[in-house]
Amino acid sequence: MAPPVQPHPPDRPDAPQGRFSGRATGNLRRWVPLIGWVAASDRDSRRSDVVAGLTVATMLIPQAMAYAALAGMPPVTGLYAATVPLVAYAVFGTSGQLAFGPVALVSLLTASTLAPLADGDPGRYIALAGILALLVGVLQLGLGVLRAGRLTALLSRPVVSGFTSAAAIVIATSQLDTLLGIDVEQAGNWPRRLAGVLTEASAAHAPTLAVGAAAIVALVVGRRLRTRLPVTLAVVALATTVVPLIGLEALGVAVLGEIPRGMPTPTLPTAPLTDVVAMLPGATVIALISYLEGISVARAIAARTRARIDPDQELIAAGAANLAAGLVQAFPVAGGFSRTAVNHTAGARSPMATLVTAATVLLAVLLFAPWFRTLPQAVLAAVVIVAVATLVDVREALHAWRVEPTDGAALTVTFVATLVLGVEVGIGVGIAASFVLSIWRVSGRDIRVEEGGDRRVVHVEGELLAASGVRLRDVVEDVLADGDVGSDVEVIELDLSGVPGADLSGIQALTTLDAACTAAGVRLELAGVREGLFVLLRRADLVERFTGRLEVLGDRHAGAAVRPTPTDSPDGR
Repeated sequence: MAPPVQPHPPDRPDAPQGRFSGRATGNLRRWVPLIGWVAASDRDSRRSDVVAGLTVATMLIPQAMAYAALAGMPPVTGLYAATVPLVAYAVFGTSGQLAFGPVALVSLLTASTLAPLADGDPGRYIALAGILALLVGVLQLGLGVLRAGRLTALLSRPVVSGFTSAAAIVIATSQLDTLLGIDVEQAGNWPRRLAGVLTEASAAHAPTLAVGAAAIVALVVGRRLRTRLPVTLAVVALATTVVPLIGLEALGVAVLGEIPRGMPTPTLPTAPLTDVVAMLPGATVIALISYLEGISVARAIAARTRARIDPDQELIAAGAANLAAGLVQAFPVAGGFSRTAVNHTAGARSPMATLVTAATVLLAVLLFAPWFRTLPQAVLAAVVIVAVATLVDVREALHAWRVEPTDGAALTVTFVATLVLGVEVGIGVGIAASFVLSIWRVSGRDIRVEEGGDRRVVHVEGELLAASGVRLRDVVEDVLADGDVGSDVEVIELDLSGVPGADLSGIQALTTLDAACTAAGVRLELAGVREGLFVLLRRADLVERFTGRLEVLGDRHAGAAVRPTPTDSPDGR
């Protein structure tokens, strides 16, 4: 069990100060939370942060190189993305445990955004990756300054779950050619990519497949054993050492090759304006998805530690991290699920653990980068496959269908669209499907008719919007049709007590229904009208139209309009 975590540092300074000085210091702590974390630390918390930071670094070093390859970048750029961007997040972040850096999902989105623009030019690809990270950083920083963290509510949980599960399958499929040692033409969608892998599978390179399979087995067994040893780093180190000893490179096993030592000089990447504009949709998706991935895991940990997470400040921290990534020839970064869990379990109490992680990775870049030259590419593919396997969440899909079918439908639509149409299109389709299904769910889905002599009571639940207005019209027309064949319906009462509000289409639907009922010789009454709906009816000049046929819930407006006719409904209204 992890030791207790320090709560979010207070915005106000601890020591009494002058009014202006105290306010300035409080503002500085709010914008730079690391100041408060440092002030609140003690010897025990610093020791815990060092241990946690070192533990995460051993996991991050191999993952960073693997995710860089997934993004289509040189592996060393993954190490760049695991240094300076981490420092930026540690300075501005409000979570003591969120582990920032390269993540699989963002790397996949990076590759899908850049591949069509780079035309196979490695130098151009790296420059575009830097600009993409800058765009993501600017978008996140702007949203944070505008305190627009709530906009991420567009990405509902079912949409994110369906997208993440499908993206994990796409990611794993993208690594199969490397794992098998075959050449597969890059395809625009998952079905074509999978078909290409299956077509060429018979030509798999046996030594490469053996190395990759052994790495997968070792990683899975190591995870099952729940050992404290850095299993991923150990597998990478063992493979890097074994390759030259038994001559695997001579047998055709592909390795990383030369990796430069040291950090690049921070520079501002450039590209034609047309390329920048073309990257904006991808940058927007990455900005929202990467933030949502980070804030969700940060809140999950904060719920256990009783810490406070500031969503808008987290946007600023994520933006700063991505701006830093763009300046050091890296690619977009985010908070990761697995590393954050490891960071928390290892005892991280503040972002100083992230600073330790960044320092450790920087040391590896400065001293040990060339040592990874003989690391088999199949091992990095194995690292990616094992890491993303846990992202396929069948249980969440079944849960969504059981609890709320519309959420299950949104999840399924997002999942299928992401697989068939691609990751960027898939998330857009998922958002649209979730939006439409949400409107349908709240738009009077529950409309039922209660019979009683010559009276029909139509109970309506939910907002009276365009979709529910159409459905309500259909129900009332069915009741009128029944009256035409001899059931002698004289009164239709709309029980609107379950309708909190309406839009213009819903209000107009009531007018249409009244006209249809009048034409059929049937009296239409509105019962249980809530305050919000009554205000809208008054604005639409419909209160007088329904005078004597309208009952406001609680009779707060009884003097304006009261339904005098008694009802046969069970509640006696």
